[in-house]
Amino acid sequence: MNIEEDELAIRIAGELVLSSNPGREMRLWRERAKINQSAVAREMGVSPSVLSDYENGRRKSPGVGFIKRYVMALLKLDRQGRRVLKQVPTVETVGAILAIKEFERAVTAKTVIDILDAEVLTGHDMLECPIYGYTVLDSIKTIYSLTGNEYYKIFGRTSERALVFTRVGLGRSPMVAVRVSQLKPRLVVMHGPRDVDPLAIKLAQMEEVILAISKLRTEEEIIKNLSEIGKA
Repeated sequence: MNIEEDELAIRIAGELVLSSNPGREMRLWRERAKINQSAVAREMGVSPSVLSDYENGRRKSPGVGFIKRYVMALLKLDRQGRRVLKQVPTVETVGAILAIKEFERAVTAKTVIDILDAEVLTGHDMLECPIYGYTVLDSIKTIYSLTGNEYYKIFGRTSERALVFTRVGLGRSPMVAVRVSQLKPRLVVMHGPRDVDPLAIKLAQMEEVILAISKLRTEEEIIKNLSEIGKA
């Protein structure tokens, strides 16, 4: 996928995961693309009845694996057709990126975790990995309205960085975005949830990403503390 499709994949997957009725959202995205149910099912390698059951709520909410296959199939078929989906307008929201910085010298993942007063959920064996920068993101705005240019900015000079997501609910949507994206950060820190959805932990393990929850009270504290890294 190119960066435009990568961004669209993250948006669709994010909307499906955040929706209280993901099956209905699947149907709406398929209808926007003007692609019939049988074609999507064939591309996914499932029977049309399975896809129909999800879209009509006869099956429980699809897992992240099914969602990823659905999104990839939809985008592939759209690419082969009239590229309708890339013309779907986004929600106009600004300020997805709250702060971004590259370090003069690499620091360890543990250094970032300590300064954010974060609890490590997975990736304990990677805490000595080098981190070359950080990006602080509003998770809601990132999922719904990040532009292509902003997407490039998230990873700065390298993906070996910390992505810090604020305003997180259960922690599922940021990790779904990481899962769908071609670029993977080394460290993901979430701010907001007391507990994280087990699916987010599983995805972090699959992608070999360190996952942690910051116990700091505010976004301002997060940004201030991160800005101190590297200062004498």
